[in-house]
Amino acid sequence: MGTRGYNELGDVLKTTADGRDLNDLWRLFQESLQIANESRTRIVDFLTFPVTRVIEDVPQAGGTVDFEMASEFGEPKGVKTALQYFSMAYDFQWYDVAARFTWQYLLEASASQVESLNNSVIEADNRNLFTKVMKTVFNPSNLVANINGNNFTVFKFFNNDGQVPPPYKTNTFLGTHTHYLTTGGAAFTTAAGAAQDVEAMQTALHEHGYTAPLGYRLVLMVNKTEGDVIRTFRMGTGTPPALYDFIPARGREDLLFLSTTQVLGNQPAAILDGLDVIGAYGDFLVVQDDYIPAGYMFGFATGGEANLANPIGFREHEQAAVQGLQLVKGKTPDYPLIDSFYIRGFGTGVRQRGGGVVMQVTAGAYAAPAAYA
Repeated sequence: MGTRGYNELGDVLKTTADGRDLNDLWRLFQESLQIANESRTRIVDFLTFPVTRVIEDVPQAGGTVDFEMASEFGEPKGVKTALQYFSMAYDFQWYDVAARFTWQYLLEASASQVESLNNSVIEADNRNLFTKVMKTVFNPSNLVANINGNNFTVFKFFNNDGQVPPPYKTNTFLGTHTHYLTTGGAAFTTAAGAAQDVEAMQTALHEHGYTAPLGYRLVLMVNKTEGDVIRTFRMGTGTPPALYDFIPARGREDLLFLSTTQVLGNQPAAILDGLDVIGAYGDFLVVQDDYIPAGYMFGFATGGEANLANPIGFREHEQAAVQGLQLVKGKTPDYPLIDSFYIRGFGTGVRQRGGGVVMQVTAGAYAAPAAYA
């Protein structure tokens, strides 16, 4: 039956019901994967830096040099940047899904029907990748990755795990230091000191050296629930009073300010490489996106798309040929669409432990949101 049935009947199958050549569709799917691999979601791009090593020594923000008093005959000491390095590890896992078609289906299906499955897989891959990165952000528990028989600690942002953050200027820290904060109350309102909560997140980044003069851009990501409150922040109002005015992004003044309010100073652009910027508060660009769960806010320092200064490492295999989402022919290579496999290998881990801070609106202890636990 094997020589006369499935494969033999497939020999006559060259096109879909609407006349599209199946080999052309295969090439189209490969091209679509290449485009998807070149442009991941914007949020992930701003958060991550691509790595291929299991573990690497990553310099943390801060580090200074000092002059000494000169003597008449002595030579000055040589200096080097006093950066502190942490050994950061990244987990890694292969993910796959199969796409299988019978020859009868391909005889009756249109090209758009076949393409829809390819598009669904691309969406599933992006969702899987994004969810993994968000779990790295919101879940404060360090992980242990077993790679080639060796255990490596995959760190999160500073989380009271005993590791002492490096000092920065006059700022020193303890091993209990954490960047998983809470508001201390169940309400996020101006009257409840919501502005001070956002300012505390800014301070958590500044005190480690993640500032604009050192080349970092600070981004605050919020759900619409918190975004609507942040829009109301005015310097000197609230309890305790806000330190800054919320400045709406260009083109959003009519939605954010009363008609009698005059906006002074520079306004941020409404789009940050595809991210929806509603405005600025202090040093934060405020990005509103409902991928951030209501009741949580995430602030981070970024150097830009896939920049070395970004807080999270996105690890792929060392061999470039297997990086990204791959489409592999199945056991019948002459008819690749009949039995094919999509494969992706990747992992994540925090590179800059002080480069991100999460705050939950709660009167209790921090707990990761259900979506990213």
